[in-house]
Amino acid sequence: MTTTTDDLRLAADFPPATYDDWRKLVDGVLKGAPFEKLVGKTYDGLEIEPIYPHAKGASPIPGRAAATPWQTMQRIDHPDAAKANAQALHELENGASGLELEFAGGPGARGFGIADATPEKLKRVFDGVLFDAGIAIALNPVLGRENAGVNLAGLIEARGVDPAKVDIRFNYQALSTMAVRGSTAVAWPEMEKPFAKMIGELMSRGFKGPFALADGRPIHDAGGSEAQELAFALALAVSYLRALEAGGIALDPARSAVSFRLSADADQFLTMAKFRSIRQLWACVEQACGLTPKPVFVAAETAWRMLTQRDAYVNMLRATMATFVAGLGGANAITVLPHTLALGLPDGFARRVARNTQLVLLQESNLDKVSDPAAGSGGIEALTGQLCEAAWSLFQEIEKAGGAFAGLEQGLIQGKVAATRKVREADIAKRKDVLTGASEFPILHEAPATVEDVKPVVSVPLSEAIQFDALPAMRLAAPFEALRDRSDEILKSKGQRPRVFLANLGTAADFTARATFARSFFETGGIEAIDFPPTPLPLPFGESPTPAGGQPLPMGEVKDFATLAAAFKASGADLACLCSQDRVYARQAEVAAQALQNAGAKHIYLAGRPGALEAVLRAARVDEFIFAGIDALAVLQGAYRRME
Repeated sequence: MTTTTDDLRLAADFPPATYDDWRKLVDGVLKGAPFEKLVGKTYDGLEIEPIYPHAKGASPIPGRAAATPWQTMQRIDHPDAAKANAQALHELENGASGLELEFAGGPGARGFGIADATPEKLKRVFDGVLFDAGIAIALNPVLGRENAGVNLAGLIEARGVDPAKVDIRFNYQALSTMAVRGSTAVAWPEMEKPFAKMIGELMSRGFKGPFALADGRPIHDAGGSEAQELAFALALAVSYLRALEAGGIALDPARSAVSFRLSADADQFLTMAKFRSIRQLWACVEQACGLTPKPVFVAAETAWRMLTQRDAYVNMLRATMATFVAGLGGANAITVLPHTLALGLPDGFARRVARNTQLVLLQESNLDKVSDPAAGSGGIEALTGQLCEAAWSLFQEIEKAGGAFAGLEQGLIQGKVAATRKVREADIAKRKDVLTGASEFPILHEAPATVEDVKPVVSVPLSEAIQFDALPAMRLAAPFEALRDRSDEILKSKGQRPRVFLANLGTAADFTARATFARSFFETGGIEAIDFPPTPLPLPFGESPTPAGGQPLPMGEVKDFATLAAAFKASGADLACLCSQDRVYARQAEVAAQALQNAGAKHIYLAGRPGALEAVLRAARVDEFIFAGIDALAVLQGAYRRME
């Protein structure tokens, strides 16, 4: 039963609030600005309204069974088989309900993975693991390498275990692997028959599957949008379904042989809508095949592209949000990427946090107790519907091109993803999309997170005849991290980081806001900010601005610009940035800029938009203006060039 605010007796004493009443209040706040200013847009161009009414008549989307927890999957990715086995046993003994096996060279290995999938290695990896003990196993075989699925099936049978009692997803994902590599030895049409034959044989041996994985992660990893990920995954699933049917497998068991995997990121509403959408889209395919829809298995993995190397502990928060919404969106299984994976092979602490992220949400927050809790939510229902429409339209475009493989060969899929990635990268550079700890609120003197002392696995590239554009994985924070790496190198070679001198003009009330902005702006690129006078408010995590080799400078207003110039020389900085309010700039910026120039500043910035003062300020040798929305990455890269 759905309860609305209309049913609450508490609200009976108040007059009913209408949308028009709300609009009048909003228009008063906007003061003539267009209402469209409040309407957001996704990378698919979908509009997100600031408020939605209750979605009447909505019903839950069939997915995970009622009050059934999702499977808590843990990556097993150590290159050494014995250590991978130790990982597996430890995870199962400490709360994981499933194992996600990554093999070196696979699209989700992230530079590591079990070295190979020979029968001997698999036997070692699964030593002591009870296949029929109610645990889930997700394999990720690597196209062109040892056949992990067939080899593991043989091991299970050799132990005398009934295949029907083993919960195993074989996850054959040839097409998504081709998309990541940008090549294949054999075209997909030539693979279809052996692919269907292999799956048919596994089914005849009693394995339940699913066997083929429609993996949308390559699109998300490459910077694509939600609709693009959904359309790609749907096109993969249809390609596998066609191959299985052509191989003599009836449609009903063939559709049960296919499962999905999507990336879950920290965008709460879009991720939840995406996981709801894939079920509705697949139901449309089932209906088109003359089948009565039934819930499909949908796995989730927290997003690779949102991981940062800097301030890696924030990745725990990102993973928590991603797990939260994937679970509420109906995911059947979730794999949390450990928060240090972008730095190297995660250690035991990072793996424990990844596991416990799920366990806390399941066992303490009870997120599995309600089926599709977003049903009826106006905003989520609207997003789900829009995503379905956008994804279906793109899916039809891929189908017209000849299907998933043809779409890759022709560059259709890659072209659309590249266009979205370009816009996304521009938003990251402008800090429109904020990455805490990387593009905003950096900790310049953070202690590095620890990882295992294991070198990444270098897989020998396969010599493949068919080549097309690949879908390369990205991390959103990488451009800013490259600047931080550059700063670390300078610190190592010269004993101090590159520096910018913040010339704070006027009183603390005048300069604090823009000085704080400027500090964060420059330190995201590894350029240490030195204040004069220091900002009176505590800096993040207790940092204290101190000039080179000296004591903290006294608080107070700058009135003697000779003192300002002397402080700049003592700071060890090459760059300077004026910080204050516009009215103070009008009185002091010109003189301050000239004093800094005479003191040897190579480049002078001003925090804020120049407005009517631009000509005067530029004449006084203010070289550049920094403000919200500017291409921060380009400005910071330019700063390094000037310092060199």
